[in-house]
Amino acid sequence: MNYAVSWSGGKDGCLACFRAMRSGYTISHLVNFISKEHGKVSFHRIEPELIRLQAEAIGIPLLQKETTWEGYEQEFKEAVRSLIPNDVKGMIFGDIYIQEHRDWVERVCGELGIEAVEPLWGSDPEKILTDFIDAGFEAIVVTAKPDLFGSEWIGHTVDREFLRYLRERKIDICGENGEYHTFVTYGPLFKKRIRIYKSSAIMRDNCWFLDTAEYSF
Repeated sequence: MNYAVSWSGGKDGCLACFRAMRSGYTISHLVNFISKEHGKVSFHRIEPELIRLQAEAIGIPLLQKETTWEGYEQEFKEAVRSLIPNDVKGMIFGDIYIQEHRDWVERVCGELGIEAVEPLWGSDPEKILTDFIDAGFEAIVVTAKPDLFGSEWIGHTVDREFLRYLRERKIDICGENGEYHTFVTYGPLFKKRIRIYKSSAIMRDNCWFLDTAEYSF
């Protein structure tokens, strides 16, 4: 049986995929959504091309689909439904503790007749982040709330220095409520490292974003 992964490009979905594969799940597709409004990855606001580089580096086919805020659920269903003929029996998600998120994915997947799998669910957030780092994954911060982070953290590596800052400021360790988002550049799933050569922190819609100008393997 094949499983797809709900893929934003960030650490939680990546670690969920990694744990699922180590548990014997066969991953056939990464599924990623682009906001039609601003032409970037939904929520993380990174360039769609960066997700395509991840899929190439990992070697798993990518399904990318544009969505709107109002039509997100229907468009999500259409994308996932298109994979069912490829023997996709379920979908992997990176949720940790927000019950509303789990309820949504279980309902939507149930309506599609597939299984929702949550490898990180109920795990201690600090252990998730340390497991991610210790496994050899590399990621950078790509969005952050300005009341919690200064611009110097945008583009910063997700490492123990970052973890210490989160602890000291009592910020949700995994950013489960959108405190920050990340982009994975390398790790055990990757055959190539993604390098970002030119970037800058910009403020938009009262949020810090990483504006990436030059990147490649």
